[in-house]
Amino acid sequence: MSSVLHTKTAGTPSDDEGGGVRTGASRKSPSAPPGSTARRRARTGWLFASPALLVIAAVTVFPVVFSLVLSFCEVRLEYGGLRFGSPTLAHYEALLTHPEWYRALAFTLGFTIVSVFIELVLGTLTALVLERLGAGRGWILALLLLPWALINVIAAQLWSYLFNGTYGAVSWMWEQLFGTQPDILGQPVPAMAAMVAVDVWKTTPFVAIVVLAGLMLIPGDVYEAAEIDGASAWTTFWKVTLPQLRPIIAIAVLFRILQAFGIFDLPFVLTQGGPGTATQSVAILGYRILFQNLDFGGGAAVAVTTAAIVLGCCLLFLRVFRAHVDEGGRA
Repeated sequence: MSSVLHTKTAGTPSDDEGGGVRTGASRKSPSAPPGSTARRRARTGWLFASPALLVIAAVTVFPVVFSLVLSFCEVRLEYGGLRFGSPTLAHYEALLTHPEWYRALAFTLGFTIVSVFIELVLGTLTALVLERLGAGRGWILALLLLPWALINVIAAQLWSYLFNGTYGAVSWMWEQLFGTQPDILGQPVPAMAAMVAVDVWKTTPFVAIVVLAGLMLIPGDVYEAAEIDGASAWTTFWKVTLPQLRPIIAIAVLFRILQAFGIFDLPFVLTQGGPGTATQSVAILGYRILFQNLDFGGGAAVAVTTAAIVLGCCLLFLRVFRAHVDEGGRA
């Protein structure tokens, strides 16, 4: 009997021990409120992000604000620096009434639309081919990246040698095929076509890689379901692949619109904006007004107007794209 009592006493915690445990649990310090933890994490995040934000403000926000100020002021270059006069709209009035601005805008818009469309089609086709490749895909991707990795000025200089009417390889091939020696960069239409061809050659790999990344993210069971339903390859592309690629294609198109609309180095190296002003982009026009004519207000007006047009085009594209996505989701 005593052994049983001893066993029960040893196996059962005493009231003091149980009370001690309860007292320790009751004395445990309360946790911090969730709101204070979130605020502390937010402050830490802003602290770590502040150097990057300062750099962005220095290289992005300040130039934009300074360009706006320049475009609305009379600015004169004096010995001590820039001298700002009274606010005015004269720079925008002169810009919007000058025919050279509209010619540059027409060339830039045409170049952007044609080049981005061709790059999107060729890049998508290239990505579809690369997706079905097994061995050797890495080598082909590396070769595709070579044109895109080249510096724009170097690529433009290379193609200027190829298009040269005296010793260029392209001109020599044209002469062998058609019996005439062309002046590709000396005539308006061939110069524009050459500009588009060089940009397509250089930037199609970028679109192909972006679209290929989107293709790799499409789940395989979607294609299996389409195959079970008896869909053809063409139907599968239009009804399955293309809707899945819409967000990726939107990103690629937005990047290309921003790059193509601000094109400067390609026409500057190939034709200097010529012949005449046939290949003068809005970026070259702004460069000439600002740095050659030293018209700081006029050059800033070109930059601000161009940025507003690009922003409007991007917002319009995103709105149309969102409408298509919503329509596809309802369907």
